[in-house]
Amino acid sequence: MRTMHKTALLGSAAMLTLLASAPGAWAQTAPAADEPQAASSLDDVVVVGSQIRGAAVNAALPVTVLNEEQILATGAVNGDDLMRSIPQMGDVLFSAANNPQTSNAARGDVNSVNLRSLGVGNTLVLLNGRRIITHPTSQGTSDTGTVPVLSYNSNAIPVSGTGRVEVLLDGAAAIYGADAVAGVVNTVLRDNFDGLRIQTQYGGAEGTHLRELTTNIFAGRNFDRGNLSGFIDYTDRTALLAEDQDYTASSNLRSLFANEPGFDTSLDPDGRATRGAWANLQARTTTTIRRNGTALTTSAGAFHIQPASFGCATPVGTDICIASGNASANGIQRDLRYDTQVGTTVTPEVERLNVFVAGHYELSPDVEAFGEIGFYQATTQNIQPPTISLNAIWIPASNYWNPFGPVTFANGQANPNRLSGLTGVPVGGLPVRLGNYRFNDAGFQIVDVDNYQSRLLGGLRGERWGFDWETALVYSEAEATDTSNAVNMTALQASLALSTPDAYNPFNGGCVATTTFGDCTPSSQTAIDAISTELVRVSRTTLTMADFKMSRPDLMELPGGPLGVAFGVEFRHETQRDDRDADLDGTNIFTDMVDGTVSISNLSAVSSNPDTRGERDVASAYLEFAVPVVSPGMSIPLIHNLEFQVAGRLEHYSDFGDVAKPKIAMALDIVDGLRLRASYSEGFRAPNLEQTNATTYSRLASNNDYLRCEADLRAGRIATFNACAQSVSYSLRVSGNPDLKPEESTNQSVGLVFEPWFLPETLGDFTFTVDRWRIEQEDIVGLIGGQTAVVQDYLARLNGSSNPNVVRAAPNVDDIAFFTGTGIAPVGAIQFVNDGFVNLLPQDVQGVDFAVHWRLRDTPWGDFRAQVNVAQLLEFHRDAGPTVQALDEARDAGEINPATPLPIASDLLARNGRPEFKVSSTLTWSQGPFQIGAFVQYTSAVEETGFLSTTGDPWIVESQTTANLYGQYEFEGAGWAADTRIRVGARNITDEAPPLTSSGYLGSLYRPYGRYWYASITKTF
Repeated sequence: MRTMHKTALLGSAAMLTLLASAPGAWAQTAPAADEPQAASSLDDVVVVGSQIRGAAVNAALPVTVLNEEQILATGAVNGDDLMRSIPQMGDVLFSAANNPQTSNAARGDVNSVNLRSLGVGNTLVLLNGRRIITHPTSQGTSDTGTVPVLSYNSNAIPVSGTGRVEVLLDGAAAIYGADAVAGVVNTVLRDNFDGLRIQTQYGGAEGTHLRELTTNIFAGRNFDRGNLSGFIDYTDRTALLAEDQDYTASSNLRSLFANEPGFDTSLDPDGRATRGAWANLQARTTTTIRRNGTALTTSAGAFHIQPASFGCATPVGTDICIASGNASANGIQRDLRYDTQVGTTVTPEVERLNVFVAGHYELSPDVEAFGEIGFYQATTQNIQPPTISLNAIWIPASNYWNPFGPVTFANGQANPNRLSGLTGVPVGGLPVRLGNYRFNDAGFQIVDVDNYQSRLLGGLRGERWGFDWETALVYSEAEATDTSNAVNMTALQASLALSTPDAYNPFNGGCVATTTFGDCTPSSQTAIDAISTELVRVSRTTLTMADFKMSRPDLMELPGGPLGVAFGVEFRHETQRDDRDADLDGTNIFTDMVDGTVSISNLSAVSSNPDTRGERDVASAYLEFAVPVVSPGMSIPLIHNLEFQVAGRLEHYSDFGDVAKPKIAMALDIVDGLRLRASYSEGFRAPNLEQTNATTYSRLASNNDYLRCEADLRAGRIATFNACAQSVSYSLRVSGNPDLKPEESTNQSVGLVFEPWFLPETLGDFTFTVDRWRIEQEDIVGLIGGQTAVVQDYLARLNGSSNPNVVRAAPNVDDIAFFTGTGIAPVGAIQFVNDGFVNLLPQDVQGVDFAVHWRLRDTPWGDFRAQVNVAQLLEFHRDAGPTVQALDEARDAGEINPATPLPIASDLLARNGRPEFKVSSTLTWSQGPFQIGAFVQYTSAVEETGFLSTTGDPWIVESQTTANLYGQYEFEGAGWAADTRIRVGARNITDEAPPLTSSGYLGSLYRPYGRYWYASITKTF
């Protein structure tokens, strides 16, 4: 692992200074993990969902709280582990184990937060009650296609320093502003610590290379008028290798479906890439090239390289041959595809450092100063498949290895590699266009990512005129530097033009013995060094925020009790910058020396992408009331207590105007212990700075050319539409939209809280909750999508027209021959597809949350605590719009093949990353020095809608139940071992593999490994 950035050392030094300042406190006793710690005055009176200090208005709100004991039971090591343990948390869309890891993805130590599966960006994340900065690198997700979204990075949350996590499962835009559509996650870090605690944990996934070492130091000291506390958390994790699991070891998983009727013949589980070391090429000619009468190319000049065992028109090396036409993706030639899993990592190696210092100091009896300093840095390294040739390039006729090169080079030297007996090739030779190809000999892509995040907060709080007041200034910044090796197009063509053995050689194939990976006949190291370059992406976000707020729980007395009020103002300045490599952003363009074609991207494997910069100012004001209507003392039948929360917020955005949103919530106690609660709120999500400021950029897209699939089926070349292997890669050109509107939403919920007062104390304390909720969103930002556009073109061309957004090359003689006899007019290859950001149609999501809490204390058998939390999705409906609806109707009518894949037009429930049920439960027992904890999690089955059987039925991704277990012992009065705690545990103790999918596993829901053992030791001074 590379050395951490020097700023990490500065952060550690700051923490060590804190430790050095507290020697007198080390002998004092710190609270044990299962004991409630003293919270700061702020923590005592403010709960997420309300700004009124001291008010009980949170009784009307569905809030889930994970305390230290429950966090311990999850076995979480990082923020992503912790967030995945919350049933209401949806699919994780930013994840190294889930996304195609191109330079356009948010790579490195980053995972997203996604309540209710509404999509990244619909959940507001707070730290100690104030918003945190978003991770600076955007990416498109499975929900948005290539619409760039930004997420909060859950891994920047230090689990070892977390006191509790509050999850507000209700819309809160009226309280907190933008992003709080699905709810709010507030992480409250430990503070007010007096002492020193050191902990080390080591663990790993059984049967894999994944190992993880975590060390943290937590120290603090009380002063006469305040406290200073802080911690250092360090993690060193090795990579999870693709070879570690059978479902990740290969891109070709067809053998895993061999006994699954309807799926056993599908090619979908064969995810090997069409671009391998066996090049598809095209000579610049309009006639067939022959050697001694044997055709080497098609009439359009197409040919490819393959092992002699696959067929040989003429040899060009030992057991390596030229064959006419492009390599077919079916039959024996399917084994020329490249296995992208071999030699790669599933999750990167990670080195992570979190440093956090918090303090407060009483300036006077009525005024207290407080502050926070936070620092996070992570470095990761991932191994990915070798670079591909995405952007076509011409190999000049002068290339030393060109079999159709000149008879004599320009220096008068005879060409040793021009084939003899050629017809159709002039004396001066022919240039050759390099198509599908992978630079295996250049080695794997090594991706290094440095993530950095800091937070500086200072403020004052106190009391005046009966009001609690608080003001703070926050500055936070985040930066990510993504570095990987790549192939420079200009340098590549310069090397291809050489007439010496150091010219790059794309005609030599890969390995005859292992055709799907490796390169046994590499180009010279001189050639590889000449074409190699470094690709760097630097993205950065900043957040500057100032706020002032006042609250009072007893502004005036009403018949039902005291009226509470809170009001405040907030000012934010947000910036976002995505600085792309000079070879991508138009600084260094590529001009092909053969045909003069200009490409903005000067890199072989990456589409062009301009730099993006944006900033906005947001000013907001809010007002909140806690209104008691009926109190217990009024003795009204069936209304023991009735309270309302009424709130509103006005926000002004410098880039799109004003937004005002209300909220009202009710808590009705029918009798003491039986509460009915309900809420209604409106929310919004502002388009992020990249969506509004991006100019046209390109992304690699790939899917089948369904018109060619139809031609294959009609010509009898395939038996079923699912057997189609007409995969095509093209450039998806996406345009930003400065006129995007905010996404609007409404959030409704009604629930019941029951605390049975009639049960004897010997049975413990029970609380039952149930909440029915509904979220409706409008104007969601999205794209039509490349695949949908290609299906549109398929339907249109069968009816004699075309989709103008799908731009194809003119059909050549090979294309004409391909479509002959099918009744379909010939078309050329797809070159690019145009698309752009738009406000699409609405979505409607509904569900029910159930929870049971039980606590039994001070029994002869110890203390017990249990919790069950159930999240059920009842409906997830998203209108795909008239475009997809028309295609769906055409498919139902038989105008296009019934196996044609389409976006789900309406019901998204239990499909892909949206299971109907997610359940978690914890059980903890403690007695004296012993403690045992268990955590069980269940995820129900979903359909994989892109993987269909021969009858059109989707593959069912099975449900999964996993259990975590730990045991703990704390030495008491044992001399030097006193106050030492030892814990041993396992996550997924029954070693359940993730349910199988066509790509191996569903990374948005599941971990790509089984049982994970860990042990830790903690010493408190």
